Formats: sequence, structure tokens, C-alpha cells
Amino acid sequence: MQFRKSVTALCLGVALGVSGTMTQGVWADRSQAQAELPLEQLRAFTEVYTRIKRDYVDEVDDKELLDAAVRGMLSSLDPHSSFMDEQGYQNMRSGTRGEFGGLGIEVGTEDGYVKVIAPIDDTPAYRAGLKAGDLILTLDGKSIKGMELSEAIKLMRGEPGTSIDMTIRRQGADAPIAVTLKRDVIQVQSVRARMLEPGVGYVRISQFQRRTGEQVRSAVEKLKAEANGNLEGLVLDMRNNPGGVLRAAVEVSDAFITEGRIVYTQGRMNNEVVFDASGKDMIDGAPIVVLVNEGSASASEIVAGALQDHKRAVVMGSTTFGKGSVQSILPLNDGTALKLTTARYYTPSGRSIHSKGIMPDMPVNKDLQVVQADSDGDQARLQEAELRSTRDAQANEKKSADRDDWIGSDYVLYEALNFLRGMQTFGARDGNSI
Repeated sequence: MQFRKSVTALCLGVALGVSGTMTQGVWADRSQAQAELPLEQLRAFTEVYTRIKRDYVDEVDDKELLDAAVRGMLSSLDPHSSFMDEQGYQNMRSGTRGEFGGLGIEVGTEDGYVKVIAPIDDTPAYRAGLKAGDLILTLDGKSIKGMELSEAIKLMRGEPGTSIDMTIRRQGADAPIAVTLKRDVIQVQSVRARMLEPGVGYVRISQFQRRTGEQVRSAVEKLKAEANGNLEGLVLDMRNNPGGVLRAAVEVSDAFITEGRIVYTQGRMNNEVVFDASGKDMIDGAPIVVLVNEGSASASEIVAGALQDHKRAVVMGSTTFGKGSVQSILPLNDGTALKLTTARYYTPSGRSIHSKGIMPDMPVNKDLQVVQADSDGDQARLQEAELRSTRDAQANEKKSADRDDWIGSDYVLYEALNFLRGMQTFGARDGNSI
């Protein structure tokens, strides 16, 4: 892919074990930081600091007091800007590598509470049934309303094997829901792939890590080999994907777009950063269905928006989260760091999805999650298996039944497969015709 402007980047919109969103670095010129200082306001700050040190009922540690002042400044800006202490900064860096301790949940803030953006696949939060949009009310019986996000994260982190009780408020539920989660070492496998049926592949991206682009390309190559080089369709599943490394999102998009813009960021000082496609479509225009939901955020929205704008894929599901701002990680000399919103990103057509999300081309009611298996169909498969005499035939039949049960239990995936079957029937292969 082609970068029109060099970028010192880390990541954008990510899932940590329990954390706020991570970021792409978009760095301002140093000269911009040398703006005239508001001396009168700084004198007032110094006076407040002096009064607290002199008159507050208890002695206050200097570092704690100054850290609290910095946290207050950042939290007043937006839900995604924050201060990271040494441990928080290290946890953030570990998250991009795909292994860390915690609950497996991406969080932000809303109305003074911690809000679940998305649980990560196969983690304590996922297994406990946490959903995108849940608001966390209490942790171990302690209300966290108004608490700094970083402080709530500290409460949720802990030694693997230890438990934490939380109370959540879920839209549509009559009363708060009590949940107990056991902390674990989170080892995220960001990419999984398999064949849905001959010629139709499935790639699941649970979050965007540093090697996700490379892993997606490897997965698609294996699917192509399994299909004898003729992959007729692909489902790209990014439901409940809270985001991750921006470069990985660009690389995944670039795997299927032959030319043009993938995404660009725009900051206050017109410091536009543009990412363009490199000119190679791995599956030669075969139709793609992208699955998203309200838990799809940030980097996953970049991919969905790019493929949608280029008419390279049909986006199916429900409207995405709407995390369209860029946070720069600014390391400080003492081992801490600032996470500061510095820009917003835009899809190739110039859409800002911030607070709006990506609207699917084919909306699917988010309450339609499960399709019950057809009992007559199960019986028919059993009878057919009984008619076969060899062990290999029986094994193949079981594999087919397992595949059908897996697809049939996921309504949105089932609809995506039906759509691709229709595209195959009509022989569609032009990537711009979807």
C-alpha cells in the first residue's frame, strides 16, 4: 500500500484486556506545541495546588496530585483521551502483541459509567455473556459512576484466576444484571478461517493486531488452496471487533481493493494522512460479504467503510459503533503516556463515521441470532449416513452435518452464505458490481 505522508504510528481503536481504545499516532510539529502559555490561568493553578498542599486535611503526595490534575484535563476533552500510568502504558503495548492479562473486554465511557464496546472472542467477558452497549454500574459492590476510566480498569485487572463481580445495565433489561468473571491471561487469536462450503470461505477477525494483515493474507491463501485456486466467495466476519492497529486495518482492506483510497485522517491543523491501495486483489473480484454489528468499532469500521465505498463488498448486519476518532499515544519521559484525540478518520468517499457508524447495505435485525436446526433435515442426514457402508463416508457425513449446524446456529452468517450462493448462481465476479 502507498502512504502519501510518513506517519509515526502505533494504533487506532483497540481492544485490551480491559482498557480504553488504542490508537494511531499522528504527531504535530513541535512548533505547534510552543503556543503562548496562559500565564494567568497557570498562576491560578499554582495557587490551587499550593492551597491543597498547605490546607487539605490530609497530606497529599505531589505525584498523585499532579497525575490527578492531568487526568482531569484529559477526561474533560472526550471519552477517548486519557492519561496512562506506567502500568497502563505497558498494558496497552502488550495488547497490540495479542497476549495480556485481564477480562477480554474493550471499554469506553458514557454518562459517567464504563461502557462495553465489545467483548473479545473466547475470553472471560465473552463467556460471561457481556454485550456491546452494556454499562458497568458496580465492581465488587463498589459504584464506579464518575470514576476515571483508568481507575476502573485498575479495579478490573488482577491476577489470572481471581474473580470480580460486576453489575451491568443492559438496554431492554428490566433490572441490572449481576455477572461474575474470572480473570485470565488473554491470548487473542485475531484471525480464524474455514470453508463454509466448496468455493466459499470464511475469515473471522476478532481484533486488529500488528500481524493481523499478514494473518488474513495467509488465511485467504489457504482457503484458495483448499478451493483448488478458485475461491468463489468470502465472508469477512468483524462482528464485535472493537478495533486495533490502524496499519493492520489498511493491510486487510488492501488485500481486496485494487486502487484508490482506503482511509484518510484529518486533524485540526490540516495534517491529512492518506492510505492508498497497492493494486492487487487476492481473490480476483470474487464477491465478499462483510458482517458487522454494534460491537464493530474503529479499525473494523475502516475496513467495512473502505470495502463499502469501493463497492467491493456488501456490508451485512447492524449499524456499527461509530468510533471514528484517532488517538495518538504520546510517551512521556517518566514512563507514562498521554492518549490524546488528534484527528478523525474518513472513508474513501469522505464519510466521517464518528458517532454515526457504518450503515449496512443489508440490515439484519440484531435480535435474530439463532436459527433452530430443522429436525427433519437432521433425520434425513442420519438416514443417509446409515445407508453408507464405509467409515470414511460416515465421517464425511458427520463433518457436513457439523458444518450445517454451525452455520444454521448463526442467522446472519446463514443469510450471508445464501447471498453468496445467489451471487455464484448469477456468475457475478466483477468486484465493482456488488
